[in-house]
Amino acid sequence: MSPPPSTTTSTENGDDFARARRRMVERQLWRRGIRDECVLAAMAAVPRERFVTPDDRSSAYRDGALRIGEGQTISQPWIVASMAALLELDGDERVLEVGAGSGYGAAVLSRCCAEVVTIERHASLASRARSTLAELGYTNVDVRSADGSCGAPDRAPFDAISVAATAEGAVPAALLDQLASTGTLVCPLRRGGAEYLIRLRRGVEERIAPVRFVPLVESQGADGGDESGGQRP
Repeated sequence: MSPPPSTTTSTENGDDFARARRRMVERQLWRRGIRDECVLAAMAAVPRERFVTPDDRSSAYRDGALRIGEGQTISQPWIVASMAALLELDGDERVLEVGAGSGYGAAVLSRCCAEVVTIERHASLASRARSTLAELGYTNVDVRSADGSCGAPDRAPFDAISVAATAEGAVPAALLDQLASTGTLVCPLRRGGAEYLIRLRRGVEERIAPVRFVPLVESQGADGGDESGGQRP
């Protein structure tokens, strides 16, 4: 396996951010076992600093979650990379992401598949994510403001589904219905007072690791209810 890729992406304070991105890939991802080359390349290329608040840009590449407003967070880089790698994408898939948040996870996924539909219940965050992704040229991402637990039936079936919020007990039935028979779903689940990231493939569930995400809220409308995506800070 080759070493993690270098990054050529630069934005404001370009050299500083590029160095921080390189360190993040090497220290937070590669050293912790992330080996999917497409995911590593995506994490090395996507300017995470563009997806956080201006006050947090200097902390964009820290090893932790950051608040982005509306009670939501941008997840820790390792979590974003791990969830993407668990999908084992080969570049031709249609992927559904539940919990768009800032749009960062969708940007990473978009570099590893053909198209992404990402859903965020908070209209203000969905609008911001849509603008940021458009400014950065991510044309294969469809950002929607809706109840993510309902999925996107008009675009189903999905080859892969990534849920960035904790479901209670079981994955919502609507998401399972929209997963292709050979597809892969990654989602945090809460059972018996514990939260675990699980992967579901061909009806077989694997428990991956303990995690802490905000809860997946199932309700009508796009802006009601509580938190819907991202790690707990």
